[in-house]
Amino acid sequence: MALGRLKRKIFAPRSGEHEADKSLLSAVFVLLVFGLVMLFSASWIVSYSRFGNTYHYFVRQLVWVLISLLVFFLVSKIDYHIWKKFAGFFLLASIVLLLLVFIPGLRSEYGTARSWINIFGMSFQPSEFVKLSFLIYLATWLEAKKDNLNSFSGGIAPFLLILGVISALMIMQPDLGTLFIIVFTSVVVFFVGGGKIFHLFLVGMVAALTLLAVLSMNNIDDYKSDRFMCLKDPSYSAQDKCYQINQSLIAVGSGGWFGRGLGQSRQKFMYLPEVWGDSIFPIIAEEIGFIPSTLLILLYLFIFYRGLLIARDAPDIFGSTLAVGVVTWLAVQTFLNIGGMINLIPMTGVPLPLISSGGSAVLANLIAIGILVNISKQTKTTSRRY
Repeated sequence: MALGRLKRKIFAPRSGEHEADKSLLSAVFVLLVFGLVMLFSASWIVSYSRFGNTYHYFVRQLVWVLISLLVFFLVSKIDYHIWKKFAGFFLLASIVLLLLVFIPGLRSEYGTARSWINIFGMSFQPSEFVKLSFLIYLATWLEAKKDNLNSFSGGIAPFLLILGVISALMIMQPDLGTLFIIVFTSVVVFFVGGGKIFHLFLVGMVAALTLLAVLSMNNIDDYKSDRFMCLKDPSYSAQDKCYQINQSLIAVGSGGWFGRGLGQSRQKFMYLPEVWGDSIFPIIAEEIGFIPSTLLILLYLFIFYRGLLIARDAPDIFGSTLAVGVVTWLAVQTFLNIGGMINLIPMTGVPLPLISSGGSAVLANLIAIGILVNISKQTKTTSRRY
């Protein structure tokens, strides 16, 4: 009862608003709690091995979730229209954040990617916030240019220029998973905002040429070749290049219909790499099985569905495109993570939203969802179905 009163007080509608989408809120909170439970189960062995403390990854993520929830509550109370005033700043911030990873002393390399910066001993991934800051700028720009989007000079040309700058900085890191999320989300938002189909075809051609150029870069040629070879044949270099995907498939396959049982995974005993991060889904599948894992995917789909309803009923183009962008971003990232872990697509190294360990990721995700919740408070009341 006390929790219910606190929830109503926090999300009480202001003048001109109605209640937030309760279904979306409930689904997000269920996913967060489930994620914390599974993170502890998946990571305690590695935590103890590395830090002598079985709770290391769990406590770190719990702290970030609590901080992120506080920011989420604040953002959900702020009228989403205010973000338009800072659109230019967000574009500049996106570029600056992506440039920070190239500064010696700040950047923190992980494998072949330079996607992190290190501040006071804490790793921070700027690209997670670029997904949101660039999205806010793009939604603002589309609303302002809605009458000129059909022209080449007023629509597709500046869109490609802006997206090209962001993409170039992502390629230089290189972070191809995040690049794909940003490009795909931007194209969807451009279409929803009123972009022409022919112009989208041009975007597709440019993206294809860019992808070919990226894949021919010497510093990632072997890397991408291995990923595609592992997709085609996981037995290729099973103990080296394809080791992670093989261990992932073993984990998923050994889970059966209902899993080995919570906490009973075998692959988390230092066999499957990154069990606290990108590879957490195979541990989930191993411990709870195919059917519960399918329910998890359905929960994600439900969140995306609620987000699309909010986008449909948003009171203006800015709200609609921003909501579609948030939903597309989270949906594509979820697909890239799970698809990579079950060898449906090449592994990309992106985290599973709201479940994988990572302070930058969960904070960015919950800020975006907080904006989505505020949009839901201002949807057209005649079409609300919450």
